[in-house]
Amino acid sequence: MFLLLPFDSLVVNLLGISITVLFTLLLVFIIVPAIFGVSFGIRKVYMKTLLKIFQWATLRIERGAKEKNHPLYKPYVNGIIAKEPTSLEEEIKEIRRSGSGKALDTPEFELSDIFYFCRKGIETIMDDEVTKRFSAEELESWNLLSRTNYNFQYISLRLTVLWGLGVLIRYCFLLPLRIALAFTGISLLVTGTTVVGYLPNGKCKDFLSKHVHLMCYRICVRALTAIITYHDRENRPRNGGICVANHTSPIDVIILASDGYYAMVGQIHGGLMGVIQRAMVKACPHVWFERSEVKDRHLVARRLTEHVQDKSKLPILIFPEGTCINNTSVMMFKKGSFEIGATVYPVAIKYDPQFGDAFWNSSKYGMVTYLLRMMTSWAIVCSVWYLPPMTRQPEEDAVQFANRVKSAIARQGGLVDLLWDGGLKREKVKDAFKEEQQKLYSKMIVGSHEDRSRS
Repeated sequence: MFLLLPFDSLVVNLLGISITVLFTLLLVFIIVPAIFGVSFGIRKVYMKTLLKIFQWATLRIERGAKEKNHPLYKPYVNGIIAKEPTSLEEEIKEIRRSGSGKALDTPEFELSDIFYFCRKGIETIMDDEVTKRFSAEELESWNLLSRTNYNFQYISLRLTVLWGLGVLIRYCFLLPLRIALAFTGISLLVTGTTVVGYLPNGKCKDFLSKHVHLMCYRICVRALTAIITYHDRENRPRNGGICVANHTSPIDVIILASDGYYAMVGQIHGGLMGVIQRAMVKACPHVWFERSEVKDRHLVARRLTEHVQDKSKLPILIFPEGTCINNTSVMMFKKGSFEIGATVYPVAIKYDPQFGDAFWNSSKYGMVTYLLRMMTSWAIVCSVWYLPPMTRQPEEDAVQFANRVKSAIARQGGLVDLLWDGGLKREKVKDAFKEEQQKLYSKMIVGSHEDRSRS
């Protein structure tokens, strides 16, 4: 027993030295640069190295598939049915033209009209515009993450060894490192905002609060090995405005907050999230709602209006879609944020799924599982575009203004602009959508009130 003591002491010393070296490296290369908002370019070198490895792996897969006569992987396609942007009346007239040969403008029911609705139903089943926006997209090339290419088959020993080496790197090196950074960032955020919260209101408190938030969010960004490119920073949101962005992931918040200072809006939570919220609101005027208050649309609108009317307060950060979309499209914006009358600062966020999929499918994965998937990905790479500020025109209502902002974000981010409500992720189609189609068809058959009065 006593003979093992020197060996135990050696192990303890080596372990202590390893922890000290690791903490020193974290402090010098990650935490300190995050405090001052600088980067040594290590992440970009890391990204370029990964790209070369992915290219080699893809070429090896293609060559191996040809040698073994395996079907090559076909990437996921957003649309499998070619659709023309035509109206219900035009399509039914086309069916009648090719079918019965009767007068096209005859306001009567034709049996051939049924084929239009049958075709639309089958198209919706085969190529559902909504459901596929809530599933991760497959990639054209394999990025050594088994969850991004379900059609991968064994090709060669070297490729399999490379994949196994990647697993070891991601789970045994990157994951502990990222957990340590995330713990550091969250701890500093809670501690820093709590301390700043005791200071009297004034410029000193605002200055310290801003830099504490930026520092901690930048550390959290590095915990995900996030490589972010910001465009048109001169359009960044200003005080008294509302920043609206498309929503892909909960990390959208830290992606934006690591480059700007925002007032957050959200529901009050319990547990760790509740501790963070209570600490943050001491240093910054965030807008938190009780669960019962969230459903009161007028109360929410009044609280937001009071905030934006004070031009000294921070811009509010809002995601009007209300749910996470898989970064291929932008779905309907809730109109509440656009009824206030404040200046809106649109922001487009586009992730590169080649290094890791940032989309959170909340109906399939819990938060812990999602964070584990994020922290075991290679990296999170994205681009952020700050668009010029937009204001509501005199002739616009809130819905039209929301759609105009949504179209601008979709156009800049290269996303599909959809009119569907993201709430369809968990809810059934509202009767209003069905009734709208019924009204269009009945108007074509019966005619409008003016047509009936003239007849």
